[in-house]
Parts: sequence; C-alpha cells; structure tokens
Amino acid sequence: MADITPDRLEGSSAGAPDDNADAIASHNRKNRLGLGFWIPLAWLAVVVAAAVFADFLGLFPADEIDWMHINEGPNDAHILGTDHLGRDMLSRIIYGARVSLTVGFAAPLIGVGLGLVLGILAGYYKGWVDEVIGIAIDTWLAIPGLVILLLFSVVFGGSLGMVCLSLGLLFIPTAARITRAATLNHSNREFVLAARAMGASDFRILTVEVLPNIIWPLIAFVLIDIPIAIVIEGALSFLGLSVKAPTPSWGGVIAEGREHLEGSPHISLIPTAVMFMTVLSFNLVGDAIRKRLADVRDGAI
Repeated sequence: MADITPDRLEGSSAGAPDDNADAIASHNRKNRLGLGFWIPLAWLAVVVAAAVFADFLGLFPADEIDWMHINEGPNDAHILGTDHLGRDMLSRIIYGARVSLTVGFAAPLIGVGLGLVLGILAGYYKGWVDEVIGIAIDTWLAIPGLVILLLFSVVFGGSLGMVCLSLGLLFIPTAARITRAATLNHSNREFVLAARAMGASDFRILTVEVLPNIIWPLIAFVLIDIPIAIVIEGALSFLGLSVKAPTPSWGGVIAEGREHLEGSPHISLIPTAVMFMTVLSFNLVGDAIRKRLADVRDGAI
C-alpha cells in the first residue's frame, strides 16, 4: 500500500504551483519581444517620422534641379548624394516614403473595409446572399491583378488616391473570405442566439456580438498586406504606373537610376536598400504582433 503522509501530500500540492509558475515563466521568455522586434520597430519609427515631418526637417526641395551637382556621391552638402538632375537623394527618399507608406497602409485598409462588409453579410445571412457574394468574389479573382492595376492607371491616371484604391480592390476577395469563414464560425454561437432571442437587430448582432470576435484574423491580414502593398506600389512606380513626376516615390527613384548604375550606382542602390529594410521591418514587426494577437485570442497571455 502506498505511503500517503501529510509530508507527501504537502510536497505534491506545493509542486503543482511551482510547475505552473515554471511553465508560465517559460512561456513568457519564449514570447518576449527581443531585438528582432525592437530594432525593426525603431527603423519604422524613424522612417514614418521622417515622412510625416519632412516639411520641418530643413531638407532640399525634392524636385529642385541643380545642374552643377549632378550624380554626386554622399558628401557634406548632400548626405546621400544627388541624382542625374542634381536633386538631393535624401529629400527624394524621405518624400518618396510618404507615397509608399500611404499606399502601404491605405490599400490594405480599403481592402479589409470592403471585404469585411461582404464577408460578414455572406457569413451571417447565408443562402442566396452568400451565393451572390461568392460568385462576385470568384469572378473578381478570375481577373488578373495586373489587368486591374493597368486599367485604373490608364482610365483614372496615376494619382495617389487611385493607386490606393486599385491596390485595395486586390485585397477584397481574400479579406471577404477570411471574414465569411470567421462569421460562419460565430453566427450560431450561444451569445449570438441569445441576442437574437432577446430581439436584437441584425445590425446590433453583427456590430456588437460578431465583429469583435472576428477582428483578430483581419488585423493579422492587414499586417501581412502592408509590406506587400509597399512592394507592389514600388513595382508600379518602377514601371511608371503609379504617381507621376515630379512627385517622388521609391520605385520611381530606383527606376530613374537604372541608366546610371555604372557611374552612379547610389541613385538606385540607396532607395532599394531603404525599401528593402522597410519591408523587412514590417514583416518582422508584423510577425511578432500576430503571435501576440494569437496568444491574446487564445488566452495564453
């Protein structure tokens, strides 16, 4: 027969909290935000602050031509050098960040906003509403994204608003499908059925009961699509399909320097490096935030 004594009972009961504490401490160490989060976040803070407050930094005008100082490398007067027209590279990169960051944030938000409405209606009402929205989304997905971007560029021109809208439309189908799946999962939960039994309107059920519970995957979707939107806008600018000159953009600055790679490689290499670091930083910060959101959603922290 096993020896069950007060000492043994006390030891086993004391061991359980210790094990739980060790598990919690191990989980916190594993999920601690390290340099892989803070360094990219600091870079993004600098880039965003520079873009927002560019007018107060005492920079050269981004479109000021100086034929006396063309294709200069970094020097005391121009920290990052000048381009083939003598324009200050630092100014063009910082003002170009305004375009890239605006598109990077606005396009996913437009896509999520419209996709949220379609997805939540399809997932909540089901039936013919779900079928009609599903057909519309499938049809939209059948159209190549490049065709949509080219169409908007040709018909509406290369204004910043049209670039944001055209890119945002590309994110609608995925956002709608994510929202629909999450809504289907929550539309028959007990709290939704209770609200419906108490006479709550569909609008109140969707906004108060359903929406707060499906917002997490949409936040993760936005974090994924910000760097994607920046890269796509850069590609459009490189092809001349984004904002028009003299407004600078990272892709446009890179494109302008491709003919001077042999003699003045800094014209293309510096904005390329800035764009790469920014996209990488968004990915690293986004990954860390998505993991934290998953822990919060699952009740782990």
